Amino acid sequence: MERRIAIKQVLIFAGGMALLPSFLKAAGKASVQLNNLDVGIEQEKLLSQIAEIIIPKTTTPGATELGLHLFVLKMVDDCYDANARQKFMSGLKSFEGLDDAALKQMVSDTNYGKSSISEDAKAFYRIMKQQIINGYMNSKYVMTNLVKWELVPARYNGYFPVKA
Repeated sequence: MERRIAIKQVLIFAGGMALLPSFLKAAGKASVQLNNLDVGIEQEKLLSQIAEIIIPKTTTPGATELGLHLFVLKMVDDCYDANARQKFMSGLKSFEGLDDAALKQMVSDTNYGKSSISEDAKAFYRIMKQQIINGYMNSKYVMTNLVKWELVPARYNGYFPVKA
């Protein structure tokens, strides 16, 4: 009888130790693992809103539904140098604290070059838009449903009429 209780307690302890890392994960951190960037939940939500403004949901999935804001974070974290990452993060701060209408207007103005924002904000938007489009065009949805790709440049038609 004592052995059953001991085994039960060991299994409960092992299960708790297995779940411990998920409980110790810092609250308010981004949902992807980043090595060089320190992005919080609120900033991730803002990136999601900006991505959805750039590629909104229509008859096709939008940027948020495809998780492109996470793609942008991972690409900036892994592929850009420290200077570009610093400009990205400081440029993101200029978009914080705006309501939905003001955010949409600022993204639109930045896209068309109308707004007089800082160089860091322009660098942020340039990286964001470039990586959103890159992620969208290489997403599974686009590559399987929208792009009809053929391995061979043209199909072989054995019945094509040839003039002698």
